[in-house]
Amino acid sequence: MTPQSPDSLPAIDRKTPYFVLMNAASGSTDAVKARAAIEGILISARQRFTTLTIDEPEQIGTLAQQAAQMAAMQNGAVIVAGGDGTINAVVQAVLPTGRPFGIIPQGTFNYSSRAHGIPLDTESATRALLQPRLKPVQVGILNRRVFLVNASVGLYSQALQDREVYKQHYGRHRLVALWSAIMTLLRGHGQLTLEIVHDQTSETLRTPTLFVGNNPLQLERVGLPEDTAVEHGRLAAVIVRPLSTAGLFWLALRGAFGQLGHAADIRDFSFRQMTVMSRSASPPSTFKVAVDGEVWWAKTPLQFSVAAKRLLLMTPAPDAS
Repeated sequence: MTPQSPDSLPAIDRKTPYFVLMNAASGSTDAVKARAAIEGILISARQRFTTLTIDEPEQIGTLAQQAAQMAAMQNGAVIVAGGDGTINAVVQAVLPTGRPFGIIPQGTFNYSSRAHGIPLDTESATRALLQPRLKPVQVGILNRRVFLVNASVGLYSQALQDREVYKQHYGRHRLVALWSAIMTLLRGHGQLTLEIVHDQTSETLRTPTLFVGNNPLQLERVGLPEDTAVEHGRLAAVIVRPLSTAGLFWLALRGAFGQLGHAADIRDFSFRQMTVMSRSASPPSTFKVAVDGEVWWAKTPLQFSVAAKRLLLMTPAPDAS
């Protein structure tokens, strides 16, 4: 995958039409205030734009495709105001078009934004889109589904699914996410028997969870050395050895303090392509997986790879205030 040269990147100016998708359900930010702030800044700057509001989760795919098609036909850019899950759904539609993609963070963790210096408050993020720098960023693929942050199978996927249930009841806060993770561990966990093929090697192992990272900031925060591999066209795999509940608690604590890379109970390595198959007594035809925080069922085998195209992410210009 050869990075694009600056000369080959699309030009963006006030005449470039922006197609702004707003997720009314993302984060704790009031949707009406967020929309007013975003549109007010774009109008004041005389930036061409069209707003598409996502009122229900089922609309995300359809509206993302609509925005991507309009951007492709009109040489425009697609902007999404939402969390990592909403961003993922829109990237799925935008990546094939090669059009610029912007983010106005509205989620809980916002790894996609923070890894690339995008401001976390609505007004600053919107202003940064007025004179952006295009940054080609790596995209991961799991069975044709894109991911910017991570993809996983096993215990981590279950933890994310449980987290969404807790958030619906108690709100989108980090303490809620932490409490949900603790409750997932306390309920117990099973082991997966997997055959993993990567870089001309094959091995069969047992693990409670397999995690694949594509976000250098997230990997760095937990202390994994593979964060640099993501910057060089590879994905990072993390495999947890079979552990008791107490052992998993201790491992999670090490990750919270950025010391996961020194733990004896995990393996991590980088790769460009990896195939994962079940080797249990009754192999399932599908796996519950999580991609950028969204849980779904994927057919086996699981195929992880680096996308051939890079996403043209709109990031703050170096001299932006």
